[in-house]
Amino acid sequence: MKKIIALLMVVAMLFCFAGCGEEKTVVVGYTIYEPMNYLDEDNNLVGFDTELAEAVFENLGYTVVFQEIDWGSKYTDLDSGAIDCVWNGFTANTADDDGVARADKVDFSYNYMENRQVVVVKKNSGIKAAADLKGKFGAAETGSAGETYGKEFEGAEIKGFLKQTDCLVEVVSGTADFAVLDAQLAKSYVGKGNYADLMIVEDLSSEVEYYAIGFKKGSELTAQVNAELEKLAADGTIATLAEKYGVSNTAITDFADQK
Repeated sequence: MKKIIALLMVVAMLFCFAGCGEEKTVVVGYTIYEPMNYLDEDNNLVGFDTELAEAVFENLGYTVVFQEIDWGSKYTDLDSGAIDCVWNGFTANTADDDGVARADKVDFSYNYMENRQVVVVKKNSGIKAAADLKGKFGAAETGSAGETYGKEFEGAEIKGFLKQTDCLVEVVSGTADFAVLDAQLAKSYVGKGNYADLMIVEDLSSEVEYYAIGFKKGSELTAQVNAELEKLAADGTIATLAEKYGVSNTAITDFADQK
């Protein structure tokens, strides 16, 4: 009898260890996009979205795996289960080129940051108004809010590129007359380094947009992440990260009106 009891205890312990050893993992889809998700000088992934995602999912007991994606494939990646969410400056309050609201394609978290689409040109381009874009060639990230906004400029031709930074390179090289980008990214690059000769045409900026985290329809993570965002707003974590990454003037730290 003692041997049987001992054996049962061993089996129970093995089940316990197996259960305790199970690791919850969440896969976050992102693109390289300073100041949201980007590589530092030591090749570590950092950024406002990166650190906020880590803080949220750590509190929820998940290990975060960051998976770089093609922005144009974000819905396919979500629906297939290749990623669990898109946390990368994902504009929530807009529609895609097919006219379908993004909120009808994914479940969005609370809006956590303001943004706009901006037009970037060379300083000597002479482009100052929408009329100046007629007959011009523009670059925008495929599947982005910038691509949709750029197509609103009458007479301008918009071509999609893999990354927003690719669009900046097109303008620098002269193969594009302008680029349509998220303001958050544009302000991190324009006027600096290789992009010192570029400028933002402020008069061509879009109306205010909002970033939110995108989840597959019906995901239980949406409500869980919202609850953690509220906690991290209350304890000052979001404000601290916003200051660290220079987005204090656009980060949202009060979600009361979104409940």
